[in-house]
Amino acid sequence: MPFLLQPWHLMLACLCGLVNHRQQQIIEFQNAQIEALLKQLGKKRLLLDDDQRRLLAVKAHVIGRKALRELTTIFTPDTILRWHRELVAKKFDSSDKRKPGRPRIQQVIVGAIVRFARENPTWGYDRIQGVLKNLKYHISDSRVGNVLKAHGIEPAPDRQRTPVWSTFLKAHWNSIFVTNFTTVEVWTRYGLVTFYVLAVMHLKTRRVHIAGITPSPNATWMKQVCRDLTDCEDGFLKDASHLIVDRDTSFIARRDFLDQNTDTEVVLLPPKSPNLNAYMERWFRSLKSECLDRMIFFGQKSLENAVREYVEHYHAERNHQGLGNELIEPVDDAESVAGGIECHERLGSMLK
Repeated sequence: MPFLLQPWHLMLACLCGLVNHRQQQIIEFQNAQIEALLKQLGKKRLLLDDDQRRLLAVKAHVIGRKALRELTTIFTPDTILRWHRELVAKKFDSSDKRKPGRPRIQQVIVGAIVRFARENPTWGYDRIQGVLKNLKYHISDSRVGNVLKAHGIEPAPDRQRTPVWSTFLKAHWNSIFVTNFTTVEVWTRYGLVTFYVLAVMHLKTRRVHIAGITPSPNATWMKQVCRDLTDCEDGFLKDASHLIVDRDTSFIARRDFLDQNTDTEVVLLPPKSPNLNAYMERWFRSLKSECLDRMIFFGQKSLENAVREYVEHYHAERNHQGLGNELIEPVDDAESVAGGIECHERLGSMLK
């Protein structure tokens, strides 16, 4: 039976043609806009956020690669489809739910390991592990070793062979003294004369004693200074087990006297190493910057008076940063504190 074209069939075909033509016009218009945009961008890269990429990937997957190649797009079809594959892979990605590996060591344990190793050069990994076990911290000796390696600390045998100055000083802190000279130019009736100021310091308390001031530190003068310093009743060095000195030839007579008449061991510094006598050098710097460099001296008496005033100020009135910002010789005077603030001046208000 022959097929008869009904009027509504013809009407439907016409409507489909009109819709298809309309869609083609819209697509051509969108393509023209995209081409104009690409020309404006040139070689610049267009950056999208994750939401925009996700939207384009979903839409592109529905259209398909073949249809996308017929369209003018900002991004290539392969790029858009790659975004789609990444979205699918991310759906099944459970890496954020994975449990971490070995837990990290608590910082308090790391600090304890480093402290034990530095304060006890003979302690090995097992010894440190045992002490940590006493503190209820249970870790392996290999992890102790890893912590020490991360902090540049050598194993116990190497640490024993390389003692540091700080360990030596702490072991003998109560009985170590240091000494050195500084020079000051003084005007006398003979012109400008160089005077030598000899000072001795007790390292633990930072107390300073001026052993003598002279324009000529010869052997005779040095021996008399040593007798005064080592006096069994009130000598500043009567309890000294070690005295650190440099290799100045002026100290030869002192070294000989101490070796022959006392039990004090003289520790010689290496040549040209003032940094190894840092406490004494720093005190001389304070003496000069706060006092001597700000005055002109006429005669030995004026120099002795200035140094004496500064030493008293240094001990009782000047806070020492190396001692927790405390006074070396604090004065317990509750009445002066309760009465308010008072100003005491020395050397014409230069020291307050």
